[in-house]
Amino acid sequence: MGDQDEVSERGAGALTIPSLRWEEPPEGPVLVLLDQTRLPAEEVELVCTDVPALVQAIRTLAVRGAPLLGIAGAYGVALAAARGFDVEEAVEALAQARPTAVNLGYGVRRAADAYRAAFAEGGAPAGAAAALAEARAVHAEDIEASTRMAQHGLALLGELLPGGGHRILTHCNTGALVSGGDGTALAVALAAHRSGELRRLWVDETRPLLQGARLTAYEAARAGMAYTVLSDGAAGSLFAGGEVDAVLIGADRIAADGSVANKIGSYPLAVLARYHHVPFVVVAPTSTVDLETEEGADIEVEQRPGQEVTEFSLPFVQGPGAEAGTGILVAPLGAQAYNPAFDVTPPELVTAIVTEAGVVSPVTRDGLAEVCSTSRWSKSRSGNGMMAE
Repeated sequence: MGDQDEVSERGAGALTIPSLRWEEPPEGPVLVLLDQTRLPAEEVELVCTDVPALVQAIRTLAVRGAPLLGIAGAYGVALAAARGFDVEEAVEALAQARPTAVNLGYGVRRAADAYRAAFAEGGAPAGAAAALAEARAVHAEDIEASTRMAQHGLALLGELLPGGGHRILTHCNTGALVSGGDGTALAVALAAHRSGELRRLWVDETRPLLQGARLTAYEAARAGMAYTVLSDGAAGSLFAGGEVDAVLIGADRIAADGSVANKIGSYPLAVLARYHHVPFVVVAPTSTVDLETEEGADIEVEQRPGQEVTEFSLPFVQGPGAEAGTGILVAPLGAQAYNPAFDVTPPELVTAIVTEAGVVSPVTRDGLAEVCSTSRWSKSRSGNGMMAE
């Protein structure tokens, strides 16, 4: 079961809670999550004592973001093993929780493979220890990857936009809330801020769940970045006015041809950027690259509940346990809604893909495969995604 424990309501500057952590209280191991559905109003932790609670947290976006989902998935396997639950059942449930996010399956596979190998040699205790060790390794690798992506991304901005004073537009949330480190795209913007090269961070609100307005602005405020929130439909006027120097986004899955699946609304930004001759840069670890998915059309795009579009409802407004169907209607009762969680941007619209192993530009199938093969990562025996050597 998942239990909620109030932590702090003091505002962004006071946040000291990691997005995810493993704890071992006397009553048994737990996975503790910062409930992102409650931000920015309050900082609340969600304590997961079993895999169904974690799956629910993933589906409701209490925990979200490609790298963090990989970490959560790995710890989920470790949680099942440590508490004596059916590990194979847990693996299946976790891997299917969000189909587009390749990192989730990647983290689950790594911990599951470690569990199976150790279980075969030393039984359940050995398997549980191995799964936890592998989850911690996934976590540590993501922290290192975040640092490297920030370095590579900042260097790329220097090449594309010499002189600093960058005005960067971002979409959804790609900071520390989605990572063990500083994040992906927002980590690059943060590096620019720390080096005195960020003039303005433009933050798309990111409808329908407002991850930009609620989460990216929240992180930007904590970091002291100069930022402005805008409605998604206002981005075009920014480009037309010459107010955007670069677009930086993350990714939930990158196909072998360089097609990028990211939060819905990313593709229109790529089209705008191309028309206005503005660099469109994707920042993601190589664990987000899925060389088994040949092209963008093969990526399964998650379809989310229509109530997210037809209602205005956030859990922190309604209180813990709020469900769809209890919000404020913003469309006629019974209205049909189209609500894909992601869209896919073709590689020809992507200026560069920044990974922890280096930058791919121009974005080609061969270039992407090369940066993956020459990194610390090698192709997973299980299929999709990458696996550390």
